[in-house]
Parts: sequence; structure tokens; C-alpha cells
Amino acid sequence: MKTTLKISLAALLSVAACWSAAQTVSTLRSSEVPAVDKAPEVQPYLGSKPGGHALIQRTFLQQPPLVPHKVEGFDDITNEDNVCLDCHIHKEVRGQKIPQVKESHLIKPVNAAAPEIDKSRWQCNSCHVPQIDAKPLVENVFKGNTAAK
Repeated sequence: MKTTLKISLAALLSVAACWSAAQTVSTLRSSEVPAVDKAPEVQPYLGSKPGGHALIQRTFLQQPPLVPHKVEGFDDITNEDNVCLDCHIHKEVRGQKIPQVKESHLIKPVNAAAPEIDKSRWQCNSCHVPQIDAKPLVENVFKGNTAAK
């Protein structure tokens, strides 16, 4: 009797385990797990060509400056060439003052040589990003603080 009960209980547990494993997974997005997400539409960057744009105000201390102009049509940043530096290595371009690369991005000059950009800061678009006019997916209640302590 004990053996029959044990076998029956084991069979019942096996059937229950198979049934629970066969249930579909419920996801937070209310779709099947293998369902392919639709890619978001490509949004155009705000602004136009560089120059003539007001700087975008920072919302917290140590925030990297945001790019107020389009970057479409600029060449990719490579090991040899960084198109951002064509303008931003200088204090002004064509008589117009522009944000210049900060000292934190430079290697200190040796023997009075001109300062160089630190290669760890070479990829500008890792921190400095252009903006698009995208509707927020969730409410943003962030309150920035740009006052020095």
C-alpha cells in the first residue's frame, strides 16, 4: 500500500510539474516572450548646423554640456580624426565664441609643446550628446541642482 501511494504521489507531482512548465510566461508588456518589439521611429535632431544656437542649460553639477546643434553629416570619430575638435579646440571660430575643450580633457604639455587631447576623452559623443524632441515615456519629476555647495 505504501509503495502504491508513493508511486501515485510521484506520478501526480510529475503531471503537475509538466502542467506548470507548459504554462505561458506572463510578461510586463502584455505580449508573448518571443514577440519582436517594434523599433522606435528615428527622431530628427534639434537645431541646425553648428553656430547660432544658445547653449542648453545644465540640470546638475558636473553634467557634460549637451550639443545644441545637429551632428548629422559629421564624419564618425576615428582613432585619427575627431571632427568635433575642428571647432571646439579653439576659443572662437569665424569670430564667434564657442565652448572650448576643458583642461580636464587635455594631457599636460611637455617641453612647451601644444597640449593634446587625452585619448580617454577622445570619444566626445559618449558624454556630449545632441538632443531630439521626443515625448517622455514616463513622467519626469527630476529636479536638478546646479548650485555649487
